[in-house]
Amino acid sequence: MHTISRETNLLTPSSKLPLYGKRILVTAPKNYAFRFSEQIIKKGGIPVFMPTIETCYLSNYTKLDNILNCIDKFNWIVFTSRNGIIGFFERMNNLDISVSALQNCQLCALGKDAELLFTFCGRVDLIPQESGPTGIILELGKIPQINQQTVLVPAPEFIGIPEPNVIPNLIADLQKLGMKVTHIPTYITQCINKHLYTVELNLIRQGMIDIIAFSSTAEVESFLRMINSHKDYESCIVACFGPYTAANTRKLGINVSILSKDYSSFAGFTEAIAEFLTCDPK
Repeated sequence: MHTISRETNLLTPSSKLPLYGKRILVTAPKNYAFRFSEQIIKKGGIPVFMPTIETCYLSNYTKLDNILNCIDKFNWIVFTSRNGIIGFFERMNNLDISVSALQNCQLCALGKDAELLFTFCGRVDLIPQESGPTGIILELGKIPQINQQTVLVPAPEFIGIPEPNVIPNLIADLQKLGMKVTHIPTYITQCINKHLYTVELNLIRQGMIDIIAFSSTAEVESFLRMINSHKDYESCIVACFGPYTAANTRKLGINVSILSKDYSSFAGFTEAIAEFLTCDPK
């Protein structure tokens, strides 16, 4: 017996879908942009691919290698992104360090990232109910003697843009729990040259983009370095993936109209955009 998917039926006419004809600027780096764009297409939208940042391998692995070679000294490893997971385990593989070296570590990941973590090591010990730094702190705070434990936070190294406050704030909150925190770069996040996007930036200025969708503060920081003034994007509706990105986007002077309630997946982000446009069509 065949089961019918709850996802949008691919035979549904595009004109019947909630994002029909809407051009949505995707500023996420390519590994995220693919998944996000798929969700936009399923709802009839037109993703306009313009990653404002890229993530890539470290140029120097000395610090990370030193940590990995004594990884068993940590009680917890808290992953805050898919790239952090990929960079961490690929380097372990390059150094021929078995995942069994992590047997004394408790592993934490957020939302859908937990699925990726499971593929690398076969387990995930903590998936916070709230998919964000606050959720991590709330869950760890419930654990007895957490103040006697050590935690490793794999994170990006930022080049060309300021480090957003998300990871520094998480580290400060972990320290408030009494944990001994080690913060280690596992990959690089850097700006992309705006000259690559002459066509896309002109579409924004001409009012041809309906939604600008930001999934991280770094994307916003880099985007602002690509435009001349707020007038370039004043006709666009701005959407943010989660409260941390939204708060920082507003601090940077951009009005945020759409904020996803479910920020554990791009499906939830896309649904929030669709709901906004259905209730308040542009």
